[in-house]
Amino acid sequence: MARAFVPHSSHWGAFEAEVADGTVVGIRPYRHDPDPSPLLGNIVDSLRHPARVTQPMIRAGWLDRGPGGDPRRGSEPFVPVSWTTALDTLAHELGRVYERHGGAGVYGGSYGWSSAGRFHHAQSQLHRFLNCLGGYVRGEHTYSNGAQSVIMPHVVGSMREFLDRATAWSVLERHTELFVCFGGIPIKNTMVSPGGASRHPARDHLRAARERGAEFVLLSPMRDDLPGFVTAQWLALVPGSDVAVMLALAYTLLHENLHDRAFLARYTVGFDRFARYLRGETVGGPKTPEWAARLSQVPAESLRALARRMAAKRTLINVNYSLQRVEHGEQAPWLAVTLAAMLGQIGLPGGGFGQGYGSLGYIGRAPLRVGPPTLPQGRNPVGAFIPFARVADMLLHPGEPFDFDGQRLTYPDIRLVYWCGGNPFHHHQHLARLRAALARPETIVVHEAFWTPMARHADIVLPATMTLERNDIGGSPNDACLVAMRQAVPPWGEARSDFAIFADLAARLGAGERFTEGRDEMQWLRHLYEGWRTRVADDGETAPPFEEFWAAGFLDLSGADEDLVLLKQFRADPEGAPLGTPSGKIEIFSATIDGFGYADCPGHPTWLEPAEWLGAPLAERFPLHLIANNPTSRLHSQLDVGAYSQSTKVRGREPIRLHPADAAARGVRSGDVVRVFNDRGSCLAGAVVSNAVRPGVVQLSTGAWYDPLDPADPEAMCVHGNPNVLTFDRGTSRLAQACSGQHALVQVERWTGPLPPIRAYDPPAVERRPLA
Repeated sequence: MARAFVPHSSHWGAFEAEVADGTVVGIRPYRHDPDPSPLLGNIVDSLRHPARVTQPMIRAGWLDRGPGGDPRRGSEPFVPVSWTTALDTLAHELGRVYERHGGAGVYGGSYGWSSAGRFHHAQSQLHRFLNCLGGYVRGEHTYSNGAQSVIMPHVVGSMREFLDRATAWSVLERHTELFVCFGGIPIKNTMVSPGGASRHPARDHLRAARERGAEFVLLSPMRDDLPGFVTAQWLALVPGSDVAVMLALAYTLLHENLHDRAFLARYTVGFDRFARYLRGETVGGPKTPEWAARLSQVPAESLRALARRMAAKRTLINVNYSLQRVEHGEQAPWLAVTLAAMLGQIGLPGGGFGQGYGSLGYIGRAPLRVGPPTLPQGRNPVGAFIPFARVADMLLHPGEPFDFDGQRLTYPDIRLVYWCGGNPFHHHQHLARLRAALARPETIVVHEAFWTPMARHADIVLPATMTLERNDIGGSPNDACLVAMRQAVPPWGEARSDFAIFADLAARLGAGERFTEGRDEMQWLRHLYEGWRTRVADDGETAPPFEEFWAAGFLDLSGADEDLVLLKQFRADPEGAPLGTPSGKIEIFSATIDGFGYADCPGHPTWLEPAEWLGAPLAERFPLHLIANNPTSRLHSQLDVGAYSQSTKVRGREPIRLHPADAAARGVRSGDVVRVFNDRGSCLAGAVVSNAVRPGVVQLSTGAWYDPLDPADPEAMCVHGNPNVLTFDRGTSRLAQACSGQHALVQVERWTGPLPPIRAYDPPAVERRPLA
């Protein structure tokens, strides 16, 4: 049996696919990766899984009744049709919507992670196609760090500056003496990077820092948010109390005169107003360690001692994305910068702040001077947009006003939703509400490789190829390897690439040449690569011709600054290298934000009590605090059918971790199936009893494919364990309107009834008709 190894890449790592007789039989990680991701173990079993969409499908009710809102989405059978019928039908519908409503009636904000390839990037392909037709309503920012994306430009002038140009891991390894980690640095998250990662060095950097003598403090309700080998001091705070803890640290620095007055005077504005708040001279009482201890259940002396250690050592304050994916999520990132400014270490090797070490693998990886090739998307003539996490609000409340970052905007009236390469049932909250929202548009179109929940809620489903079934180029702006993602196997069933689908649709709609520019897949790859190669040459480097790169498979790149220190230039010359804020300095108090008049996001970092946390009255009914974090066994909900993801299930359900005391009080043991519920919904999950979570906390990761007991009932229990039936769909504040779905209050009980089957991976019912 002849075998070949085909170079390829994914968001969780570069690899070679072992192919025998036209089938992928194994995965070999990239040879230079020191710590390959176990998520590679999901690929082989997924490629030919029965959950694949194998031919074009149209929902029976849409065929019978025509376009229009329909609460039966998600429960009706599908009718298989030919590609000709599917594309003719869809082209006619697109023509109708654009003629009557224009691009402002089309939502193309599809949120996709389906490929690390730069050409077959589903979102880019979709945007390019819709721009050829007249544009679309877009989504702004992300579910991952939407609050951070809006607040940081007000505080330090740039979002990309401290993500793409964060202090390099190699610098932290050598210089940081104390890592203060709010939300930890979970290794599982560092396995993933947009565009892929040829190497995963975070574990080695952390180990080297610890061996050098660096100390670690973990502030999190979960002990394993830092790897055990760093021997961190664990301060197991109450979820949602991080801001109170940070304020107590700031108060101690101020009260004990440990803050750097000279740094604050030269590099920041507004500290005096913040200091008055800390002392209790404006709103509320003094933000003392005793005050924070009552909220966080972290002893006051532990907080004082930590503040003193931070002032005495080269300290990095890291805030994970999880802290801003909650109510008032703007506050923790803002406070992290404020604390770092009080220490006066911003711009020094190993000091200052980090936001997202342990959230994505590329943070702390120095950027290349020339990023990888990308597909041009064209110009979108439609100005309307929404923050990504407000998609249900938009569909449910067209024409209603909303606030966002100082603007008063209006939700557009969406008639057609076009989704490509993503699954909002993973990202979005309060799924009963999302289902009600998805019942409103006239038409929903989805390109998908699998029968995900979003595909089941579509009217037209077009089968899309997986990455190993097409050619592409993989690369990330912060990864020193470009990958020739060569096709390894033929497409499954009748699947086509998004590019091929859009090319045929564009031709039917008179935009074929504009969309393709006369190029097929390989011609586009050669064109994008050679354009990138020219930019590399302009930067003084060389890269081989396309044919040589394609034959080699992996191209190591140079040009990254491994000694990168965040805001080093600003510290050296704040007048000559000012920040992009109105003052040119770090804005501890923002007159701009203050002028917006938002009670839920004042002009300086502030403690704003959450509606759902263990200190709220609601906790009397729902006494457990749910952490709905990203999973260990997959990227979001991708390849949940894969072997590694399936290996973590408990009796087929997503695992939920409980503290032994909470489990004992409910008669729950590891391996039991439990019901998790609140007023928004319920789900089943498989219990794992563990002292790695603090008492009063349960942890149930997102990403299990939504599997309602009754698909026709939006309120039905999810039998598979998707926590988004429980989380709330509210914006972080009027400033960012970002996702706040990390936390919710719940109750847990042992499930004693018959165990419902898992049907999440079964294709929907099919109704065959004599259609062309």
